[in-house]
Amino acid sequence: MCGITGIFDTGGTRAIDLRLLELMNETQHHRGPDEGELYSETALGFGHRRLSIIDLALGRQPLFNEDRSVVIVFNGEIYNYRALMSELSGLGHQFKTRSDTETIVHAWEQWGTACLSRLTGMFAFAIWDRNQKMLFLARDHLGVKPLHYALLPDGLLVFGSELKSILANRSIARTLHARAIEDYFAFGYIPEPKTIYNDVFKLRPGHYLCVKVGDTAVRQMPYWDIPFQIDQQQRSQTDIEQELMERLTASVHSQMMSEVPLGAFLSGGVDSSAVVALMAQQNNQPVTTCSIGFADPEYDESSYASLVARRYHTEHHSELLGADSHHLVGRLAHLYDEPFADSSAIPTYRVCQLARQRVTVCLSGDGGDENFAGYRRYRYAMAEQKIRSQLPAWLRGPLFGTLGQIYPKADWAPQGLRAKTTFEALAKDLVGGYFHGVSVLPERQRALLFNQRFLTELQGYRALEVMREHALHAPTDDPLSLIQYLDFKTYLPGDILTKVDRASMAHSLEVRVPLLEHTFVEWISGLRSDLKLRGAEGKYIFKSALRPVLPDAILFRGKKGFSVPLASWFRGALQDQVRQAVLHPLMLDAGIFNQHYLYTLLDEHASGRKDNSAALWSLLMFSAFLQNNMGAQ
Repeated sequence: MCGITGIFDTGGTRAIDLRLLELMNETQHHRGPDEGELYSETALGFGHRRLSIIDLALGRQPLFNEDRSVVIVFNGEIYNYRALMSELSGLGHQFKTRSDTETIVHAWEQWGTACLSRLTGMFAFAIWDRNQKMLFLARDHLGVKPLHYALLPDGLLVFGSELKSILANRSIARTLHARAIEDYFAFGYIPEPKTIYNDVFKLRPGHYLCVKVGDTAVRQMPYWDIPFQIDQQQRSQTDIEQELMERLTASVHSQMMSEVPLGAFLSGGVDSSAVVALMAQQNNQPVTTCSIGFADPEYDESSYASLVARRYHTEHHSELLGADSHHLVGRLAHLYDEPFADSSAIPTYRVCQLARQRVTVCLSGDGGDENFAGYRRYRYAMAEQKIRSQLPAWLRGPLFGTLGQIYPKADWAPQGLRAKTTFEALAKDLVGGYFHGVSVLPERQRALLFNQRFLTELQGYRALEVMREHALHAPTDDPLSLIQYLDFKTYLPGDILTKVDRASMAHSLEVRVPLLEHTFVEWISGLRSDLKLRGAEGKYIFKSALRPVLPDAILFRGKKGFSVPLASWFRGALQDQVRQAVLHPLMLDAGIFNQHYLYTLLDEHASGRKDNSAALWSLLMFSAFLQNNMGAQ
């Protein structure tokens, strides 16, 4: 695992500023503390920070082909590199190392952009092909590894694993992106391809860029998408479960390759427990496992983690998290570089810190909920959709829309629906209703949060357009598959994978995600929806397949997630801190917020009249971003 960065002159004539390149590279020192190298030639400069995992002696980067006409900087792991190395050797390519990095170089020489269809792994990389005078940037299928870029007015293209590497170039204007701010307060993160800044972008998962000398057109091109094509074969559930376990076992096995100590996160949930169980079955030594618990029993899952640890005799390590972790707010703002409002970033940071004391690589269970419809919100959305289907749109919209204006909270919610279900959600179509349900602040609350000046600047834009755009390109019209697809495009890369990447790399820890191996995701997407969500049971087929290796106490207990008790923290230990942050001068002078509503949110929560913890955490993290990044502007 590493950090990459670079500068490319699209005009093809200028020398690279090596002091700037080194500064960009060193902003990401935490991503690769083992080695740091630079390479430059006319019009091109690459920087690399290395966390040594494979081929410790020879896998240094930047890395070249035989005649040094192709050079790469790479962040990630290619799990099928040995098979590719064998194939490419048979085609006449000569290898000087046994690293997965060199495999990509020769794959590019052999297949060009089509090499991406041959790679299985997590990756973000940049290749300079001197013969073609082309820069090639690519990001893995699901977006496990990040890549940011900006094209400057003078024709320089700069890129880096983290936003901070690009911002080391002081010529980049730090003008906030109004639509990204609207997105942030809706989603709790800024979805691809936007960043918080107008002129900086994220490369989307499953996309690449090709930029040639003399061409300033920078267009993201897709190379992969989740098919969601239902397998029409008439197969027994037993056969499906058997293939599922075979595929997952193979994915876990391939991701256990390492020349440094390896372990796993173990939350006590189904997904991480499944990964640990399969690791233990393939390992002669006890698996090192790590978990974070909470002093508040309502949020604590450590007993379930201990249950799995005992069953598989893991070397288990656990710590408790309390409200005294509030000092991490400033640290998180620095790590994420832009506003990021998933409060589980705190325990994620802590579990990565705990793991790095013992291992260099960890496997996680991320991706199980998206693959197998494990989130409660899938169940709620399908229950809402069932109600919608029973009423014609011409009646449903006006009826529930009017009721929503009179009585926004539907406390009458029928069985199978959440108390959060609103008449407003039922008045909308599936995509609109799902977006309403997952929004940190619903649209009517965002309208109160923003001042009139900022609403005018938005020019009618609403964050719902992000989901609408993805829905237009969805390869399925099955309701459950569609909202899973939306999460794969938004929540998974924008929140879950971003959270884990920054938290793990802050501690120079590599995290791998076997449930997101792309061919496994493709196969799972082809299963019928009723095999994923059956009645009120999410992950139906996954849990059924896992019964030989995990107890029912793990498989069929209520899901808590990795959440933090913010509501009580904000009425207790953190009350003063959140008030000072929300009312910070940078917030009040930002030209974004309705100041009266900021006071309302704080007072309502402190008094106990409402739980505004989600909104307040979002504001707290936005304030921390402003203080960390905009205070000196």
